[in-house]
Amino acid sequence: MLKTRVLTGVIFGLLMLGILLALPPIGAVIAVSVLVLLGALEWSHFLQLATPARRWIYVEVIVVLAPIAFGSSFSPTGLLWLAMLAGVWWFIAFAWICIAPHRVNRLLAGIAGLCVLVPAWALLARVLMITGPIRGSLWVLWLLAVVAGADVGAYFVGRTFGRLALAPRVSPNKTWEGLIGGLICGVAIAVVGAAWLGVPRLGFLWIGLVVVLASAVGDLTESLFKRYAGLKDSGQLLPGHGGVLDRIDALTAAVPFFVLGLIWFGFMQ
Repeated sequence: MLKTRVLTGVIFGLLMLGILLALPPIGAVIAVSVLVLLGALEWSHFLQLATPARRWIYVEVIVVLAPIAFGSSFSPTGLLWLAMLAGVWWFIAFAWICIAPHRVNRLLAGIAGLCVLVPAWALLARVLMITGPIRGSLWVLWLLAVVAGADVGAYFVGRTFGRLALAPRVSPNKTWEGLIGGLICGVAIAVVGAAWLGVPRLGFLWIGLVVVLASAVGDLTESLFKRYAGLKDSGQLLPGHGGVLDRIDALTAAVPFFVLGLIWFGFMQ
């Protein structure tokens, strides 16, 4: 499984690299939209709806709300509020994981899916539309590298040294050692990436730290709903990883805090 996981990860990474560097912004937005749409379809299984038609209705709700959120992000105030509200949701998700991970039902799963996927898509699409010295695709590449680096660091350090369970009621295999390994790897990539982009390394060290912590919450949040639905993976589209949602769960939580960091340093408005 490890070989399959690594091979799938490399192929997926190269695909995303090609999308970000070769396609124009609108092409990258379309590609990201497809991933989020697949993620929405997978999330609909967490609701345990009786028929495929009902699951597609849920997906259609996300399809309707996402462009509305995207449109609101083109004013500085709208962008800030969208990122802040999305960030508030992830603090709520963190508290949920810590205090009451057993309190889940269909309605809450449905609301959570909207809070996870709608702002993530809108903000990611908005970042991709950035023009200037550092175009949006490079910002997204930095973000993906940090989140992927944190995931790899957490996986291998957790497998090798993991002893202390991080959230045993949600995901028994996640460990504090893995989280620390992910933090070290993710922050290191954040600093290297900042130097490559020519932006303040210290400032982006802190953004990287927040992004990695948020990505861990995103991962655990998806695990919370998979556990409720009795699923090991969100799907089987990506061998060794599971579904698309299993690959973008960390990213959905990282995006709002990354955008807030870009706003703070004046790279986005």
